[in-house]
Amino acid sequence: MAENKITKMDIVENIYGETGFEKRDVQKIVDKFLDELKVSLEKGNTIELRGFGTFEARLRKGRDEARNPKTGEKVSVASHYVAAFRAGRELKKNLLELPVEE
Repeated sequence: MAENKITKMDIVENIYGETGFEKRDVQKIVDKFLDELKVSLEKGNTIELRGFGTFEARLRKGRDEARNPKTGEKVSVASHYVAAFRAGRELKKNLLELPVEE
């Protein structure tokens, strides 16, 4: 599959084109939705969007002997949280059905 990048503005344009809502209103809704996701994750909540997937904050254990890939230097990394996404059943099924270009 060719790598295509979709930006937040592309999403706003697509919704605007399909709904006919004012573009500034669509922009506000998309921004607010993403802000809610971010705030919820920062509070440690799990966000489940049925048919799409689940966002969660996962604890990544620290390591004493990690390596900086740029310099090769050994560094210590403290435990920290990372954002994680698990695709839902419907999304997984749809992705499996995509044709593979080799």
